[in-house]
This record gives sequence, structure tokens and C-alpha cells, in this order.
Amino acid sequence: MMAMQQPAQHPIGLYFKVWGLLFVLSALSYSVDYMALQGMLRWSLIVIFMVLKAGLIVAVFMHMMWERLALIYAILLPPLALLVLMLLMLLESDYTHLSRLTYFSGG
Repeated sequence: MMAMQQPAQHPIGLYFKVWGLLFVLSALSYSVDYMALQGMLRWSLIVIFMVLKAGLIVAVFMHMMWERLALIYAILLPPLALLVLMLLMLLESDYTHLSRLTYFSGG
């Protein structure tokens, strides 16, 4: 008979460390508003902190760090492909907008 396999137990210290890091990242995110940064620096920092927090949550609390590589690819590659397609549409939209302005303005 095969013995039943116990699910892997992750040390609780890891979760406390991640919670602490999420707290620090949130504090840094709020400090961006507190320091009254403006423009692209503000939005870049906010997005960077947001992506870091989301990555930590997905990796540790959703247990993606311990999954098979195929499952990670199945979950992460479609959103990345959508982001690439959105970037391509953004680049194409500039050309389309300029060509419509040229055509409809009569010039």
C-alpha cells in the first residue's frame, strides 16, 4: 500500500516576512502621495509598487512559487500576450489618428 502524501507545509515565518514586505511596499506607495511627487515619476513609482505587491501575492499566497513551470506559463503567458497586443495597438493607434487628421483636414 502506498502511504498518503501529506501536502507540503510552508514555514509560517515566510508568510510573516511577505506580510511585512507588503506593508513596507504599501507604505512606500502611500509615501509617493505624501511627498507630493508629480508627473511620470509619481505614476511610475505607483505602478512599480503595485506590480511588486501583486507579484508577491501571486507567488506566495496563491502558491505559484511552488507550482510546475507549465502551470505558471499557462497562467502568466496569456496576460503577457494581451499586454504585448495592447502595446502594438497603442503604437498603431498613433498612426491611425495622424492619418485621419491628415485626411479629414484636407491637407
